[in-house]
Amino acid sequence: MKGRNFSNAIQRTKYVAADFVMVSIAFFLFNIFRFHELGLYTYGYTDVRAYILSTKMLWEQLLIPLLMIGIYGLSGYYNRPFSKSRLQELSVTLASVAVGTVLIYLLLLINDTTGMKIKDYEIIIALFSLLAVFTYAGRYVLTSRTVNHLRKRHWIYSTLIIGNSKKSREVYRKLKESGSVWAYDVVGFIRLEREHQVEDELKSWQWDEVEEICRRYAIDQIILAPEVIRDTEIMNLLERLFPLNIPVKIAPDTLSYVTANIHLNDILGFPFIDLTSPRISEFQKNVKRTFDVVASAIALILLSPVLIVTALCVRFSSSGPVIYSQERIGKGHIPFRIYKFRSMRQDAEKDGPRLSSDNDSRITPVGRVMRKYRIDELPQFWNVIKGDMSLVGPRPEREYFIEQIVKRAPYYGLIFQVRPGITSWGMVKYGYASSVKEMVSRSRYDLVYINNMSISTDLKIMIYTIRTIVKGAGV
Repeated sequence: MKGRNFSNAIQRTKYVAADFVMVSIAFFLFNIFRFHELGLYTYGYTDVRAYILSTKMLWEQLLIPLLMIGIYGLSGYYNRPFSKSRLQELSVTLASVAVGTVLIYLLLLINDTTGMKIKDYEIIIALFSLLAVFTYAGRYVLTSRTVNHLRKRHWIYSTLIIGNSKKSREVYRKLKESGSVWAYDVVGFIRLEREHQVEDELKSWQWDEVEEICRRYAIDQIILAPEVIRDTEIMNLLERLFPLNIPVKIAPDTLSYVTANIHLNDILGFPFIDLTSPRISEFQKNVKRTFDVVASAIALILLSPVLIVTALCVRFSSSGPVIYSQERIGKGHIPFRIYKFRSMRQDAEKDGPRLSSDNDSRITPVGRVMRKYRIDELPQFWNVIKGDMSLVGPRPEREYFIEQIVKRAPYYGLIFQVRPGITSWGMVKYGYASSVKEMVSRSRYDLVYINNMSISTDLKIMIYTIRTIVKGAGV
């Protein structure tokens, strides 16, 4: 599907528009039912038309669809507009409508209670039923049309296969013969060194051309199918492919430590393991990001006195900038600038990158106090709001150290599936790593975290982090 992001945007807009229209219709019909059920003539409305056109109801008619769109968005329904199953669509719709019904009742309808439980139940059931039926009806029509377009091959899923051996041709054949509704258009193959190359009429390019090929053919997915599968080789490939922001998948018959986190993408067709997507639901992804932004904004506001005092202490205790920025590697192996209160001398790395230790002479007296209570990390709340980081996630490192870690632990590259965090399970267990060996040990906790990502896991890590800060055990 050429223009993948553009197509996703259009499809997502269709679902949002359909939901808005269908919720508006459902709530309009509910208000007619509400008028007659509650006998609102006694509230001064002469007829249903006067009730529907009243200022209060017009505002409700506008705001309720927006509220439901927000709930639907938070549920993760719009995240992957082309990847929907009917059963999943129904379950997500019913769950999000149930949440919306409760919120609408608490915000608007609780004052309309009659004292007769049966009528209150009827109102709640009517609201839930209308929202569920109309919302699902709109989605069912759109999803059915999408599946129809896919089956008729109106939309093609542009695919690039990494590898040019017999193994890659086997994957190519399975894609062609799969029972998937997707039409996979394999544009060609990328030749890798030390492979027995296949010579046929299919297109192939050199490894150095992979970025250009992805741009030229608007690649939707990349499939790894090298002749020999080793964790080291996989991670070397992923390091180059992560920044392209394209899903990278591998066949399930190549299980290893790297591919242990299985995501089944197409149950009817040929299943692949997604190496670029962590094991967390779309709903939890959205909740995590929403919580990150809201909590970080609140933290920056509430902690502003601490930020100001800390900035003044740093400014007058040693020469150099108050805020220290440094390039780190984030999600998708993409560099970003991380912000911290400067805790070391300005010339701390005049001889090149160095890790800090407990008795590091480069740390200033104020810096030592800040690091003990993790105060130096506070400016990173701004990184979270910008989208560079999350509150919880693997700690971001510099490319210089990443190269050394990967040599010892090739699987380390999997952390680039997610945003790095201000805190992490590794930070709770190890704190600041003073050697590459400790960084490797710490990274194992980060990889376990990725395989067990959830809101509850994040909350536990944050609680342990707060306990570490209160105890002053940050160094």
